[in-house]
Amino acid sequence: QSWTIVPGFTHHAHSASLSAVAVNNRYVVTGSRDETIQIYDMKKKIEHGALLQHNGTITCLEFYGTAHLLSGAEDGLICIWNTKRWECLKSIKAHKGQVTSLSIHPSGKLALSVGTDKTLSMVCTDEGIVTWNLVEGRSAFIKNLKQNAQLIKWSPDGERYVTVIANKVDIYRLDTASVSGTITTERRISSLRFITDSILAIAGDDEIIRFYSCDSQKCLCEFKAHENRIKDIYTFEREGQHVIVTASSDGYIKMWNLDLDKIQDVPSLLCEVNTKARLTCLAVWLDEASEMKEDSDKAAASSQAKEDEESSTVKKNKALWTDASGKTAKKKRKTIPEKQKLEAPLQKKKKKQNIST
Repeated sequence: QSWTIVPGFTHHAHSASLSAVAVNNRYVVTGSRDETIQIYDMKKKIEHGALLQHNGTITCLEFYGTAHLLSGAEDGLICIWNTKRWECLKSIKAHKGQVTSLSIHPSGKLALSVGTDKTLSMVCTDEGIVTWNLVEGRSAFIKNLKQNAQLIKWSPDGERYVTVIANKVDIYRLDTASVSGTITTERRISSLRFITDSILAIAGDDEIIRFYSCDSQKCLCEFKAHENRIKDIYTFEREGQHVIVTASSDGYIKMWNLDLDKIQDVPSLLCEVNTKARLTCLAVWLDEASEMKEDSDKAAASSQAKEDEESSTVKKNKALWTDASGKTAKKKRKTIPEKQKLEAPLQKKKKKQNIST
């Protein structure tokens, strides 16, 4: 089944180009070269406010759950925000240079960041990120890198993390803190995303998306996705369907259907849209309330279909309605007086309204 993409909410967010975007179940936050973080309430489809803690371009944003946001910028700071009151709980000097990327461990107890000072920094707490407003956030250790890393990402299970330096991906094991493998591509890597705990989607300064195994470091599949370099990748799962979303400098956003059981096969294109803009970053906000309503509607429809099937054996010369107890009553039409025929549908409608109320 083909999908369609339509504009849902559009706003002139910043006075300069956007450099980062992040989402949780309610908010979308965007970072820019204008040194501000803008907040949007997606439930109400309105602008919610701005955060002005950083000096310099906002380089990375990441939510942890519904209560906290981490931001990094050119000033070398990592800021921890409470998303209930939108106040800065802690500002940590993580790097001497700019913060280029950060990633929060699935447990919330530590976050990794990389910067232009050729270091990898770990910030952790004793109690976890959810209590960073209660305990002091601190730098646990700093690891020197041979070159500046532009990306860092935890795997979904938190057992490994990857760093990107130019066209090389180093895979680290958490238990050994050492490199367990390296993936090298021909062109500079601009984006990567874990599809599963052990499969990476990698895109770079070309039009190709490649899937790699973290265990064997072998390329499982590659395909041409765009006509220009790919700037960002996002993945999500809905109703058992794995979807990859890609954004390119050619202005197109594309959505692909991925069959994990046939990872070697090229994903099928679900839909695409030409934004007529030079895209820089991408995120996907899923309306959980709509999904829950959709699931509820499907369950109700399935239940109704079952009831309709059970009642299909009733002869056409019989009338049906629901009494106050919810039981279906049956009467032959020939036994219903003319006046009662008119009152029955009204009575049925009224009782249904009472039950739903």
